[in-house]
Amino acid sequence: MLKIGITGQGGFVGKHLYNTIGLFTEEFVSIDFYKEYFEDESKLNDFVSQCDVIVHLAALNRHNDPQVIYDTNVGLVQKLVNSLKVTDSKAHVLFSSSTQEERDNLYGKSKKDGRDLLINWSNNSEGNFTGMIIPNVFGPFGHPNYNSVIATFCHKLSHNEVPVIDVDGDLKLIYVGELVDAILSEIRSKKGNPEVLIKHTSESKVSKILSLLEVYKSEYNDKGEIPNIGNAFELNLFNTFRCYMDIKSHFPVKFVEHTDPRGSFVEIIRLGVGGQVSFSTTVPGITRGNHYHTRKIERFAVIKGKALIQLRQIGTNEVLDFYLDGNEPAYVDMPIWYTHNIKNIGEEVLYTNFWINEFYDPNDPDTYFENV
Repeated sequence: MLKIGITGQGGFVGKHLYNTIGLFTEEFVSIDFYKEYFEDESKLNDFVSQCDVIVHLAALNRHNDPQVIYDTNVGLVQKLVNSLKVTDSKAHVLFSSSTQEERDNLYGKSKKDGRDLLINWSNNSEGNFTGMIIPNVFGPFGHPNYNSVIATFCHKLSHNEVPVIDVDGDLKLIYVGELVDAILSEIRSKKGNPEVLIKHTSESKVSKILSLLEVYKSEYNDKGEIPNIGNAFELNLFNTFRCYMDIKSHFPVKFVEHTDPRGSFVEIIRLGVGGQVSFSTTVPGITRGNHYHTRKIERFAVIKGKALIQLRQIGTNEVLDFYLDGNEPAYVDMPIWYTHNIKNIGEEVLYTNFWINEFYDPNDPDTYFENV
């Protein structure tokens, strides 16, 4: 098995790469990295010496002083190069550069010069190096006002703030899951290449992106309706938006009951997309689930009985508890990369409706088991 270490393991792309590597336990082993290693030469050397593959993602994206960005990023690469030399490492090193290499700014220059440092190491040490030039990346859990304009828009809209467009330019984008697939493809190839151009998978004006996110805010965040999703980019954008909502306080969402002498009527979901609706009964004390999805949208609707629905973001320890009672029917939607379960905590049979936006495909279930 390949032992893979990721500098920047806790960052936006690093977290997604680390979690995805964890899905391939028969192929990869993760070597944990902590940012303090860059301040301790012996710990950095120990980390480097354990790795068959090192993905260098650690970098500074923004700072008021561009010179700080340049010095930090080039300094981190130089420390890694020094450690590779000291340990005589033969690891396959992959480096995340940026399409901003072509622009006249110190961030882009730091990426170009960092890539050149690693090319020199590779040429002089017979090392294996891959330099990836990456377009704008978006996806769940990026930091607003730091990682991408989409992260900023999602955060502001989901917190009832008003996003502002500074420049309505065309953005060439790649979803973080697609970028992770590209990185894993380079790792599996075991072939170095100092200049790999990672192609963007979508392109859109900033105003068009904001318009879509405003629809997600009004239809989904405010009304609980699943919006029309026309393509893979829109699915990725919608799943990104959902992860910026204040999940802890937003759910459970109570249904509107229409009651008359005959009984009651509850509308469970309004759909702009297709999918699959299921129904289950669960006897008292039983827990279902304990799995997560990386792309699917899913709703649990409790219509009879008492349930505890739990969510936990992969790689974190905080568990979100939602108590639902069929006397006040309600639902909880499952964000991607959150493992979840539902337990019957009542004394009668629990009745639950499930909706998911894809038909179940046993060859591609997008379902990964992990206890909450």
